[in-house]
Amino acid sequence: MERWRLRSLFALLASAIYLYGFPSTTIAYEILVLFHLAVGILLTALVLPVLFRLLRVDAAPARAGWVFLAAGAVLGIVLIFIGTLSRLKPWLYAHIALCVIGTLFVTTGWLASHGWLGATAAQRVLRFAGLVLATAAISAGAWWSREVPWRNANRIVNPPMPAASMDGEGDGPQGKFFPSSAQTKHNGYIPAKYFMQSDACQRCHADIYKQWYSSAHHFSSFNNQWYRKSIEYMQGVAGVRASKWCAGCHDPALLFSGLFDKPIQEIVDRPEARAGLSCLMCHSIVQVKSTMGQGDFVLEYPKLHELAASENPVVRTLHDFLVRVNPEPHRRTFLKPFMRTQTAEFCASCHKVHLDVPVNHYRWVRGFNEYDNWQASGVSGQGARSFYYPANSMMCADCHMPQVRSADLGNIDGFVHSHRFPGANTAVPTVNQDQTQLELSQKFLQDKQLSVDIFAISPAGNEVSAPAAAKMGRPELSTSFAVGEESDTSLPNGPAGEARAVTAPLGRVDATVRRGDDVRVDVVVRTRKVGHFFPGGTIDAFDVWLELLAVDEKGQTLFWSGKVEDDGKGPVEKGAHFYRSLLIDAHGNPITKRNAWANRATVYVHLIPPGAADTAHYRLHVPENAGDKITLHAKLNYRKFMWWNTQFAFAGAQDSNQPPGAVTPDYDDRKWLFKSVEPKMIASELQAVPNLPVITVGEDTKTLNVVGHNATAPQPKIALTKEDWSRWNDYGIGLFLQGDLKAAAAAFQKAADIDPQNPDGWVNIGRALVQEGDTIGARTVLEKALALKPGLARANFFYARILKEEGKYNEAISRLSDVLAQYPRDRVVRNEVGRILFLQKKYAAAVAEFNQTLAIDPEDLQAHYNLMLCYSGLGDEARANEHKERYLRFKADESSQAITGPYRQAHPEDNNERQPIHEHVSVALNPSAKTGKRAAASPPTAVNRPGG
Repeated sequence: MERWRLRSLFALLASAIYLYGFPSTTIAYEILVLFHLAVGILLTALVLPVLFRLLRVDAAPARAGWVFLAAGAVLGIVLIFIGTLSRLKPWLYAHIALCVIGTLFVTTGWLASHGWLGATAAQRVLRFAGLVLATAAISAGAWWSREVPWRNANRIVNPPMPAASMDGEGDGPQGKFFPSSAQTKHNGYIPAKYFMQSDACQRCHADIYKQWYSSAHHFSSFNNQWYRKSIEYMQGVAGVRASKWCAGCHDPALLFSGLFDKPIQEIVDRPEARAGLSCLMCHSIVQVKSTMGQGDFVLEYPKLHELAASENPVVRTLHDFLVRVNPEPHRRTFLKPFMRTQTAEFCASCHKVHLDVPVNHYRWVRGFNEYDNWQASGVSGQGARSFYYPANSMMCADCHMPQVRSADLGNIDGFVHSHRFPGANTAVPTVNQDQTQLELSQKFLQDKQLSVDIFAISPAGNEVSAPAAAKMGRPELSTSFAVGEESDTSLPNGPAGEARAVTAPLGRVDATVRRGDDVRVDVVVRTRKVGHFFPGGTIDAFDVWLELLAVDEKGQTLFWSGKVEDDGKGPVEKGAHFYRSLLIDAHGNPITKRNAWANRATVYVHLIPPGAADTAHYRLHVPENAGDKITLHAKLNYRKFMWWNTQFAFAGAQDSNQPPGAVTPDYDDRKWLFKSVEPKMIASELQAVPNLPVITVGEDTKTLNVVGHNATAPQPKIALTKEDWSRWNDYGIGLFLQGDLKAAAAAFQKAADIDPQNPDGWVNIGRALVQEGDTIGARTVLEKALALKPGLARANFFYARILKEEGKYNEAISRLSDVLAQYPRDRVVRNEVGRILFLQKKYAAAVAEFNQTLAIDPEDLQAHYNLMLCYSGLGDEARANEHKERYLRFKADESSQAITGPYRQAHPEDNNERQPIHEHVSVALNPSAKTGKRAAASPPTAVNRPGG
C-alpha cells in the first residue's frame, strides 16, 4: 500500500508540473487533466483512511508531509466541485502550496528512512536544504515556462518596414480576404457557424453575452441598416472584391467562410449576414501584426471549440467541467496577453484604416484613425508635448469597457469589463428600440466628456483674420482624418492673428453690449475625458456641431447658428460650426453615402485633439429692438448619423432619369430621391426612417447687459482669478490650434499672470512664440518655466527647438534626450533628434533614431523622408529608394486640392468653415420669432424628397 501511495504521489507531482508549466488546448492535455484528477482522488482515498496510523509510525518529516498532503487533497476535492476560476485562484495556489510542501516533507522522510539523507546532522541539514532548493528551482522553472514565453510570444510589434503598396499587405491580391489585411493561421477558410455560436459562450458568461448582444459590435454587419446600405452602394459602384476591405472588421462570418465572394443581394437574408462581430471574432485573434490597422490580424480556428458548441449534452458537459476545473487552456485560447497589456494596439487593428488602389482606384489615403492621436497624447502617457495630462494614463478599455458589477463566471472581485462597449453610437439602439443601450450611450456622451464655455466677447471687426502661414494648418500626410500631436506639420509657422481686446471671462465679469453694434462671441469647447480626437470614428458620417442661440428677456430670438430644420428633425443649417471631415469625390460631390473610397480631396477636417480645445467665433448683431438682457445659450450637439445619410440608408433611391456614365468609382453625379421605406430592404426593428436623437454633449449659458446705441461704447473688462486659470488656458489653446498665435499668446499670458508658479502658462506662451519664430521671446518665458520645474518635458522640448534654430545642436540633443528619458515613444521628439543628427551629418546615428520612430509607427511620413536623405548621405541608394517609395506612398496628393476650388465657390458656408479662423453668422430669423418656436422651411414631402 505504501508503494502505491508513493507512486500515486509522484505521478501527481509529475502531472502537476506539466499541467502548470505547459498549459495547452489539446486533447492530450485535457486527458492529463482527467488523469491528474483521477490519481488525486485515488491518493486521497489511499491516504485519508490510514492518516492517523501514518502519523503514529512515520518519521517526523513524513508525518508533517502527510498532514500537508491531506489538507491539499481535501482542498483539491473541493476545487473539483467549485472550479479554479479567476476569483478562486487563491484556493488553487493554496492547494499547490500545500501539496508541494507535503511532497517535500514526505520525500525527506522517505530518504531519511533509507539512510540517504546522511549520517550526521550537518549532512541532513545540507541535503534537506538541497531538496528545498531543488523544489524551488522546479517551481520557478514551471512558472517561467508558463508565463515568460507566453507573454513574449504574444506581443504586438511593428515590422521594420511597411509594405510599398497594398499588394504587400495581408495575403496580397491572391489572398482570399484581400484587400482586408486579415489572415487566418492556416491560410484557409473558417466555417461560418464558428462566428455564430456566441450562445455557447453564454453558458458560462451569461452577463457578458447579454451586454454584447446589445452592443454596436453585435450590429456591425448587415443587421445594421446604415452599414448594409453602404455596402450595397459600394458593391454596385466599386465591385464586390473592394468591399472586402470593410468585411475584415465588420463581417467575419461572411468573409472568413468565403460567402463574401457573392454580392450582398444574394446573401443579405442569410443568418451569417446578421452575426456581427461575435465573441469569437475578437477572441480568436492570435496575432496583431502591426499598429497600421486595416484588419492587420491573424485569426485561428480552435478545433476544440467544436466541443463547446457540440449538440451532444455529454460532450458539452465534459467540456464545461474541464474549463471550470482548469480554465487556463481556455483563457490562453481566447484571451491573449496583448488584449490586456496592449489594449490600444489590439483595438487599432480595426479602429485605424487606410485606403489604397485596390479599394479606391486612386492612391493611399488615411481613413479614420483612433490610435495615433491617442498614442501621441497625454492621455496615453506617451506624448511629451500635450496641454493636459490625466492623473493616470488611460487605454481604450478604461472608457469603452469600464468595469461593471457582475456575477458572471469571468468576474474578478465581482466586476467584469462591460461588453456593451459604451460609446457614441445612439443610432443603432434607436432603430433596435433598445432603450437600455440608448440610455447608456447617452449617459456616456453626457458624462463630462467635453465642456462648453461661452468665454469672451469683443467688438467685431470689418474683416475676419486669417493666419499668414502658407500651409494654412494642413498636414502633408495623405489623410481624410485630422493630424494632431503625432505630427509636427499640422500647425502654421510665422506671425499670425491679432491680440484682441476682449471682455472675459463671461460669468466672472459683467459684459455689456450696445444696440446697433456687432460683437464677436467666443465659445470654447474642450475635450476632457476623450482619449482621441473628437468626434472619433467615421467622421464624414455624423452631425456634430456647436449651436449658439441668443434670446432677450422679451422672448425674441436675436441670433441662431446651428439651427436644425424641420423643428429639430431635419438637416443642420449649412453655416453651423461643424466637427467633421468634409470630403468630395473627383467631380466635387460631397462624400455623404459612407463612400470614403471615392474621396479625392478634403475640403476641411475640423476635430478637437484629446486634452485640447477649440475656440469658435460668432458675429452677433444687437438689434435696436433688443431688450435689456440677452441670454446666450451654447450647445455641443451630437447626432449619429447625419440626416442625409440616414435618409439615404433607409429610403434612398437613385433618380431613374439619369444619363449614362453618371457614376464611376471616382465620382457619382446622380441625383437621389428619398422614397417610402420598403420593409424588405430594411435591417432593423424600426421599419421606418428613424428620427435619430440629438444629444447635447455639453452646454453653457451666459447673460449680456444691453445699453442704447447712444451710450458710450462698452470698454473691455478682464478678471484674473485663480479659478479661471484653465478657462484662459483653454481659450488660448483653441486660438493656438487655429493659428491665431498672437491672440493665443495673449490668452496664455493671462493664465501666467493668474498663477506665475504654474509652469504651463509660460510653456504655452513659449509654444506660440516658437511657432511665430520669436525665439528670443520664447527663450525668456521657457526659462521661467524651467526655473519652476527643470525636468518638465514639454518645456525642454520647446527650448530644444530654440537651441536648434540657434545652431546649438549638441545642447538641443541633450535637452531632447531628457525628454525621451521620460517619454521614449514620442515620435515628434524622436524625429527632432534624428533631424538634428542629420544636420550634423551623423547619418548612422540619425538612421537609428528614425528607425525607432518607425517601430512606433511604420507609416510616419517624416521618418521615411529623413531616412531617404540619411541613406543617400551614407551612399546606400537602395535603402534610400525604399524609404522614398514609402514617403511618396503616404504623402498627400497636393494637386487634389484643385478639386475643392469649384466646390468652395458653390458652397460658401463650407469655404468659411475651411478657414482656420472664421466667424459664424445667424440664420435668417423671422422678426417675430420667439423662444421655443423654431421657424423652419417646410420639409419636402415624405415621398420623392430630393436628396441631392
